[in-house]
Amino acid sequence: MPVDSAGYPSLAMSPRNMIELVPPVEKAFLVAVDTGDDSGWTASESLGELAALATTAGAEVVGAEWQNRRHVDPNWYIGKGKAEDLVAAKSETGFGLLVADDELSPAQQKALESLLNVKVIDRSRLILDIFAQHAQTHEGRLQVELAQLEYQLPRLTRLWTHLSRTGGGIGTRGPGESQLETDRRIIRERIKKMKERVDQVRHQRATAARSRDRRLFATVGIVGYTNAGKSTLLNTLVGSEVARAEDKLFATLDPTSRMVKLGEGQTAIVTDTVGFIHKLPHQLVDAFRATLEEVNRADVLLEVVDAADPHRVEHRATVQAVLEELGAGDKPRLVAYNKADLLEGAARNGETPAPIVAGAVFVSGLTGYGMESLRAELSALLASLWVGIDVRVPYAAGELLARVRERGTVEVDYGERDVRVRGRMAPSLASELKAVAGRWGETLRDGHAAPTEVR
Repeated sequence: MPVDSAGYPSLAMSPRNMIELVPPVEKAFLVAVDTGDDSGWTASESLGELAALATTAGAEVVGAEWQNRRHVDPNWYIGKGKAEDLVAAKSETGFGLLVADDELSPAQQKALESLLNVKVIDRSRLILDIFAQHAQTHEGRLQVELAQLEYQLPRLTRLWTHLSRTGGGIGTRGPGESQLETDRRIIRERIKKMKERVDQVRHQRATAARSRDRRLFATVGIVGYTNAGKSTLLNTLVGSEVARAEDKLFATLDPTSRMVKLGEGQTAIVTDTVGFIHKLPHQLVDAFRATLEEVNRADVLLEVVDAADPHRVEHRATVQAVLEELGAGDKPRLVAYNKADLLEGAARNGETPAPIVAGAVFVSGLTGYGMESLRAELSALLASLWVGIDVRVPYAAGELLARVRERGTVEVDYGERDVRVRGRMAPSLASELKAVAGRWGETLRDGHAAPTEVR
């Protein structure tokens, strides 16, 4: 043993004995089955996205295989022969993680783990892991944990290899609760508590939404495929770094809302939401429903599409499917083809640029290209939802009149006893104005003096 200058054993560690604190990068091997049922996607293309997911999760992809089959093998996912070929691939690449492109049953997962002696996960588990890494707020962590618990519950048969009875000794023999049943009960209780806490988040969001409704701000929900540039676009609209924008899948999980000026006297609250992805786990849609309800509350949707992505059509179909599941599939929408600065490069490489579509704008959140057109189109879309109005209200409704002039497009004529308001405005604001006008009309018919305050 080495000693120091005083003759005591030295505590200094040699480079050979240094402890490595950074966990080693997992080597991942990807597998998929192409049954021909996934319209617009081949197994090879889906594996490309799965590789991006694995890289985002921190793994090193060392290989991939796919198989054309009429049906997924119920025991092995891929065929037994192809599964046995993975043993040789393991020897060549040294992978310690196998990732399947579809959701695996517990039997399929157990069979592959037993054959390869490596960790086996599916696409859903990989996405859940990425969500767990990126959840920054208390709300996000709650929703991710709930999704993970709901994913794990039916898979406890593979997580536990023992069915021993709990307890031991005199008085505990005979029929009792197995360890597996105990684990299931614990997870069910945990899921119940997590759902209650997520419901609290939902109520808090509903309260905040009602507060926005009272202020009568128009609302815009940003939706789109993951990594389409939604956060970058919001930052450019606001003019500052308000949302986390990275070139990663699911970089943003927690919604960010900011005031954005659209035109003369028109302001809207724009909310960036979590991105969608092909084969998004249902557990995540259910768990993040409290967050995704911001989409339902929005007056209009801004769908952001990566204009340079060859799978933009399939991406839009995925977004539409999730919106329909949330009940927002028919909501008024403006399509923004983002990353327009990459289209010229795509054309040079022989790729087909995004087509010009009615009701869509081409923008670049990175360079700022097309942002004025985007503001104008959003303003016009919101204005198209407005209703016409022609009423008279008392001078005492000054606070309401100020909001009407700020939030609507109106002409105001001041008379001797009241004010005539003509023009167009949001339906909620028009309803409030009509209610005040109705009370004012009753006051005039009854011959009473004008009220001093209108509530």
